[in-house]
Amino acid sequence: MNEDKSNDIFIFPRWTWILRPAVAVGTMGGLLYATVVLAFGFSPQATDVGYAPVQPVPYSHALHVGQLGMDCRYCHTGVELSAKALIPPSQTCMNCHKSVRANSEKLIPVFESYSTGMPVEWIRVHDLPDYVYFNHSAHVRRGVGCVSCHGRIDTMEVVSQQEPLSMGWCLDCHRNPDRHLRPVQYVFQLDWVPEEDQLVLGAQLRKTHDINPPQDCTTCHR
Repeated sequence: MNEDKSNDIFIFPRWTWILRPAVAVGTMGGLLYATVVLAFGFSPQATDVGYAPVQPVPYSHALHVGQLGMDCRYCHTGVELSAKALIPPSQTCMNCHKSVRANSEKLIPVFESYSTGMPVEWIRVHDLPDYVYFNHSAHVRRGVGCVSCHGRIDTMEVVSQQEPLSMGWCLDCHRNPDRHLRPVQYVFQLDWVPEEDQLVLGAQLRKTHDINPPQDCTTCHR
């Protein structure tokens, strides 16, 4: 009277066993694909580190800032006051170039922009996604130097992106801000070097100015 119930343990017919190798291969392939996608997502190719587009006018920060000593705020007028650093209008360029290199062929786009009122079509290098909010003034007014995000731009003939600008990179700074803090009077002095240990100085500045960078989602995603 005992019935053989050995077949009861199989949910699917026996012939489906032939699909097991395909399922295994598919699973391994999916894991490999996910690994490759994640690895690429955090690679310089995906984060645009090193991105240095050719601009319509060959503007050298190494010349204007490094050699001539121009302050960042002369061109980027909004950096201390608003979320945007702002790209300077052609009128700002022409303050000097009405008389300096006034016949340079390299400056023709600037001259045309000045006469027509149409902006020069500069290519943005540090371009955050539309769903990310970043406030320049909130950072520079608390002692985060330009170098922390843009690198030694005063040495660049062609501006290139130095940091990944990824969410993880931003959070790392918000969690450990000490290494990026400097006295506010040196924020725009790109070659500034602290006279004491940076972490010690950063910790002192963070305590003195009550700097506690938020880490919640709404800080950057609004």
